[in-house]
Amino acid sequence: MSVYLTELTIRLAHGVGLLPETSRQMHTDYFANSQNDDGGWSGREGASDLYYTGFALRALSILGELYGDRAESAAKFLRGKLAGQESIVDFFSLIYAAQLLNVSAGIDVFADLDPAWRQNVADKLGILRRDDGGFAKTFEGHASSTYQTFLVLLCLELLQIPVTEPARIVAFLRERCASEGGFLEIKVGKRAGVNPTAAAIASLKLLDALDAETIETTVDFLVNSQSDEGGFCANTRIPVADLLSTFTALLTLIDLQAVDQIGLGPLAKFVGRLERSKGGFHAGSFDPAHDVEYSFYGLGCQALLAGLEAADHTPTGGVN
Repeated sequence: MSVYLTELTIRLAHGVGLLPETSRQMHTDYFANSQNDDGGWSGREGASDLYYTGFALRALSILGELYGDRAESAAKFLRGKLAGQESIVDFFSLIYAAQLLNVSAGIDVFADLDPAWRQNVADKLGILRRDDGGFAKTFEGHASSTYQTFLVLLCLELLQIPVTEPARIVAFLRERCASEGGFLEIKVGKRAGVNPTAAAIASLKLLDALDAETIETTVDFLVNSQSDEGGFCANTRIPVADLLSTFTALLTLIDLQAVDQIGLGPLAKFVGRLERSKGGFHAGSFDPAHDVEYSFYGLGCQALLAGLEAADHTPTGGVN
């Protein structure tokens, strides 16, 4: 598996292991009971898809519950998607989910594929490369995307395929730095966002190209993105916090060794307010609905907070 994703999975699993047994069981039941008859998971409506299945498997993996019939059923769903024409986001979900099943349950979803499939996939990803060094969202798209570039890097690492011309990707990412700090998702974007910023920082780390100035401006941007309710907002135009932005901001600040610059207590209380009594999490205070994606982010936030509290015994206002 990808070194980056392996380390992240281990960190989250360690943090989840520090949560009370009742909490772990409650969330395990939520994700397990959300599995469809075809082995996959849905969003808030509709049929099973790779994107949400990937998040459910990530959650079950860090909970230590990805094995047995549940894993076999998920593998069957993934195998049914191998011949499809998927987006890069879904394709990443497919590869990552398959790797999780291999590591957690010993199931090789790709066992029957041609040995050349990894290189064939890498060649196909290469078609998404644009003149600025980044990668587009679709084969027809003209503009490179910060987040999609990050996903391509992760896919290549999962496939164990070297990155071609990494210096061009670094140059592309540096061009996406916003004047106020943080990173833009697309070139014509007007303001930096928390999630493309997290993707850019992770990409620069993967490419061993993260410098002190970028760290300083990124930390300032992320610290200023924490809302009065404790969570993080996607960008300065959105006045409410959400769990996706909160998870990616918290993870990035931990990686940049700057988590002491935010209010961990208010953040923990924000996450706690969104936890459902029947397992899973709401997306944000503005959104009463729930799904496996945001529930993974909520569980991930609790895991990171529990790890921080265990490491330095700093009160965080409760992570449960």
